[in-house]
Amino acid sequence: MELDFELIFGLHSIAAALKNTSRVHQKLVATDEGLSELQKKHQINPKGLNIKVELMSSHQLQEAGKRLCMEMDVEFTRVPSQIFLVTSPLQTYTIQEFLRRPDTRLLALDQITDVHNGAAILRSACFYGVNGVLIPSSKSFGLTPSFYRIASGATEYVNLIRVSSLSKAVSQLNEAGYLTVGLSEHSSENLTQSDLRAQKKICLLLGAEETGLSHAVSRLVQKNLSLPSQGQIKSLNVASAAAIAMEKCFGN
Repeated sequence: MELDFELIFGLHSIAAALKNTSRVHQKLVATDEGLSELQKKHQINPKGLNIKVELMSSHQLQEAGKRLCMEMDVEFTRVPSQIFLVTSPLQTYTIQEFLRRPDTRLLALDQITDVHNGAAILRSACFYGVNGVLIPSSKSFGLTPSFYRIASGATEYVNLIRVSSLSKAVSQLNEAGYLTVGLSEHSSENLTQSDLRAQKKICLLLGAEETGLSHAVSRLVQKNLSLPSQGQIKSLNVASAAAIAMEKCFGN
């Protein structure tokens, strides 16, 4: 059953979500200290946002967070900063909707299931001004409270594009004039030596750490490029590799 709410942990993520006018907030749950930190660090006064605020003791807050995590069927981790937000699900887009927009910087994530990697990549995507991130409906990380905390508010600024088939989406991007670039350690062509910043429309594709891009996706991208090692370790964590690749594709 699809839930009609999302649970957000983390002060930065809560502050960003509260500023997102497309969200409909249900309630902000906090201790006195948690609410004070939100106001002090982010200059946000919930009274001015017309949102219900529930003040609780620290123990009550942790138990309330645990119950909501159970309802969402996600693993509970202790609520940080003594505050959490219950809000409407994040707005996402279809590839058809997005191709009608003038945006030029896209990222696509293929079979990346680890929440920490997914959130770190979203944060880097926000840093580099990526317009949208394509995420397959299956075999991908979920928008859990922990994900929101690690992403540090990036999801409120980077559009998420849900696709049922990433390979079909790549074909649509190719037809729409995007240069699709896959990061692959098996490619002999070096990403650091490729001049990609002049491309007007580009989509960078990243695969899971263990397997890389799936064959169905890899065979459709127009360029497969690698990050060559200069030391004894031959590969990078996918979130680290993503940040380097985004600098090469989207950096000024």
